[in-house]
Amino acid sequence: MAMPRLNEPAPAFEANTTHGVKKLSDYEGKWLILFSHPADFTPVCTTEFIAFAKHYEEFKALNCELIGLSIDSNYAHLAWVQNIQAKFGVSIPFPIIEDLSMKVAHAYGMIQPGASDTSAVRATFIIDDKGILRAMVYYPMTNGRSIPEFLRLVKALQTSDRNGVATPEGWQPGEAVIVPPPKTVEAATARLSEGYDCVDWYFCKKQL
Repeated sequence: MAMPRLNEPAPAFEANTTHGVKKLSDYEGKWLILFSHPADFTPVCTTEFIAFAKHYEEFKALNCELIGLSIDSNYAHLAWVQNIQAKFGVSIPFPIIEDLSMKVAHAYGMIQPGASDTSAVRATFIIDDKGILRAMVYYPMTNGRSIPEFLRLVKALQTSDRNGVATPEGWQPGEAVIVPPPKTVEAATARLSEGYDCVDWYFCKKQL
């Protein structure tokens, strides 16, 4: 099975969802998080969907949309969304892909035979506003994802794109970013006198 690859176009899809038919091309010009879950009406997935819903406006503020997926029918998705509203008081504002054929799940490598032949694992794909796959994160069936981490990662990716920098571990907006290391002896020699906060020639930070 071919796996999607970072910094290449994300696999195109067209699928029925709880918000009607959706295509990857519908999101052109926006960032998109496509995330799969093993099944509707399961407790870990329910906690994740509630967290995605609670952070939805923060994602939208970053020009980032959300779309879920599981290998369930649209009717199951609709019933589950209504159940979350009724039992937890949370409205799910983003679409969920019906993928009974597993077409989208296979295109994105969401089926991991070591975990299950019939369920998508907790896979998360961050796709940029040009349709390029920028990050992939896979979680096991048993453990829920941290939605604030995906929010942080979108912010970090957008900051890197805008400023040509990298971000250190756990970076949050407002913190110092990493200046790309020099690539020549001459540049390395000059680096320490360029006004950055340097530990050594290869490790320098700056404020944006």
